[in-house]
Amino acid sequence: MDSMEANKGIAAVLVAGIVFFLSGTVGTILVNEHAPSKTAIKIDVPEPAAAAATPALAPSPPIANLLAKADVGAGQAYVKKVCEACHSVNEGGKAGIGPNLYNVVGGPHAHMVGFNYSDALKAKTGPWTFDELNEWLRKPAAYAPGTRMTYAGIANDQDRANVIDYLHTLSPRPEPLPAPVAEAAAAPAPAATAAPAAPTEPPIDTLLASADAATGEADTRKLGCVACHTFADGGKAGLGPNLYGVLGAPHGHMEGFNYSAALKAKTGPWTYAELNEWLTKPSAYAPGTRMSFVGIKNAKERADVIAYLRSLSANPEPLPAN
Repeated sequence: MDSMEANKGIAAVLVAGIVFFLSGTVGTILVNEHAPSKTAIKIDVPEPAAAAATPALAPSPPIANLLAKADVGAGQAYVKKVCEACHSVNEGGKAGIGPNLYNVVGGPHAHMVGFNYSDALKAKTGPWTFDELNEWLRKPAAYAPGTRMTYAGIANDQDRANVIDYLHTLSPRPEPLPAPVAEAAAAPAPAATAAPAAPTEPPIDTLLASADAATGEADTRKLGCVACHTFADGGKAGLGPNLYGVLGAPHGHMEGFNYSAALKAKTGPWTYAELNEWLTKPSAYAPGTRMSFVGIKNAKERADVIAYLRSLSANPEPLPAN
């Protein structure tokens, strides 16, 4: 190969290198890759909504005041209808979906030995007081967040008090009912919508003047008193004591009968006024009594029953003077 041919080869390589270099430079100038200053299409992504706050429960009247006018019978009926699907209420009863409820008032929060309570209830210390039961039954999920009890609660204040009043009787030694407390006076309602005042009940002395002992005897059958008591002179005790000669006699008048501590603590005789108070609502007159009878709401009916009890004596007590 002569020198001319060698020079041509070298020149061809140099020209190719120069062309390659210039092509890359021109390409870089023509196609300059850079990030855009803003997106071509704006997509709005909504901010996640804040969790809705749980509305606070409105204040309710003090449970002590609601219990003062509670109806044990209505509470028992409510428990049978709603609660007994999951709970037993008899002494020594087995657990269902929920624990047995006998002796729950005053007992620890996890009162039934062996029941698998949720951590939410295990964390609660102290006994089931009337106030705590009221909070729990109003809305279990608010009282113990994380509880496994799915029941929504009893919204009606008086229904709740009726149930608590019944639960407190499920014990050999029921807890004393709390004394009512003074409430803040509510703003007066407009005159046009003011509810009429409840009629005042006549004194028992006045009612006894026109009371009918025969009607009272029939009432003791209608009200079921004969299921627990006998009335004849020398009659035996049933679930309750014999009632012959009760008026004017001591509160624990039947010898040998096992009266509750609540009645043993009552001194003095059964006067007309005390019998009237007892028959109105036994659990309010003697908190802790074992008598489950809810009472006689009608004042005239009570007077007739007391007139009948007065007649059960060889020497009936004189009627009070009007």
